[in-house]
Amino acid sequence: MRPHGRARVSTRNPQAFAICDRCGTLYNHVDLSFQFEYAGAGLYNTRMLVCRRCTDVPQNQLRSIVVAADPVPITNPRVEGFAAAESDYFSTNAPTVYDANTGIPVPSTTNITTQTGTIITPQPLGAPVGLDQNAQMPLVNKLTWGVALPVISISSVGSNTVTVTCGSAHGLATDDQVAIQGVSNTNASGFYSITVTTATVFTYSANKVIPAGSLITGDTLVTTVNVGLPYDYVQIPQTGL
Repeated sequence: MRPHGRARVSTRNPQAFAICDRCGTLYNHVDLSFQFEYAGAGLYNTRMLVCRRCTDVPQNQLRSIVVAADPVPITNPRVEGFAAAESDYFSTNAPTVYDANTGIPVPSTTNITTQTGTIITPQPLGAPVGLDQNAQMPLVNKLTWGVALPVISISSVGSNTVTVTCGSAHGLATDDQVAIQGVSNTNASGFYSITVTTATVFTYSANKVIPAGSLITGDTLVTTVNVGLPYDYVQIPQTGL
């Protein structure tokens, strides 16, 4: 027997030669096999005769994904009411408000309503209940809170709007927050978001009508605060209506 490429040569048992279609090496024909690949859901013969070294495993990525059949439908099914269960019957309606510092749109002064249009939360103005003026951090980063304002007059004209006058510039801006205590009418005490009218005057809205007259006493104290706000609110929300 004499070697010839990778084929066996024998005068007693002669075998045909053949060339591998992939590597071009000479082999005995009986040592070559067909290359199969996936097509659709099954294998197909590429009609390439290749040696054992060149034979590839069929690539599964060429194989079709066989999806199982859907369940057999039934008559008169009774399914759970997912759509109704996930409906909360609430809607919101408010114009887009942009944050003055970042320019990011922030939904504010949003009215939360029922499906019939009833407003669940009132207009976010006025004094909350249950806050303590002493429960206020005096310093947040470089901003100082709990600063007493130089108030010389607090008065009402017979509505829920209370006017505060300072002896010098108060340095506040609209929607800043103040704490009011020691006034003659307790309905005007509490924490409020203010509306600036002049450099020395601002107003706030109580949640009840305050009789006309002066409210300042010897124990009156008005300080700056920052009690935070609920999500989507720009003013301290009104309570006790």
